[in-house]
Amino acid sequence: MVACLGAVTDIRSARIPNRLTYSALVAALVLRTAVLGWSGLKSGAAGMLVAGGLFCFLFLLGAMGGGDMKLMAAVGAWVGSTQVVTLILVAALAGGVLAIASMIFRNRVAQTLWNTAQLICYSFTSGLRPHPDFNVRSPGSTRVPYGVAIAVGALFCAGTAVWRR
Repeated sequence: MVACLGAVTDIRSARIPNRLTYSALVAALVLRTAVLGWSGLKSGAAGMLVAGGLFCFLFLLGAMGGGDMKLMAAVGAWVGSTQVVTLILVAALAGGVLAIASMIFRNRVAQTLWNTAQLICYSFTSGLRPHPDFNVRSPGSTRVPYGVAIAVGALFCAGTAVWRR
């Protein structure tokens, strides 16, 4: 539910509110602790750190927004350590599909491929730093509502959890 709300607000306003992400993170850790005890808290904290840590790295590179990072950390806390890798992989696949669809829909295939080549060259010559022009903070950058991809990953994890029972 939290990821779906994040997806809707990301589509509508290109922002994911802090009140949603922080309250979801606290609720996940409190509920996991109440239901599963210390093991639930540890699993939720591990999920939060893995998912949030990976997206923090992407945020620092300018590849993700801060709301995406916090939403991923919150959803990571909900799914816990057992499903966090699945969450990341499914969200990455869904994000790739969204990016390709956006590129085709906006008729920017050639420009996107050229920009990607420039990003790779920049990374080889300058290290892991945000590109001055090709990052989410640049005013002219085209953004993909990654909250949608996170919601797809969360729904997939919820579906597999129900299916296994």
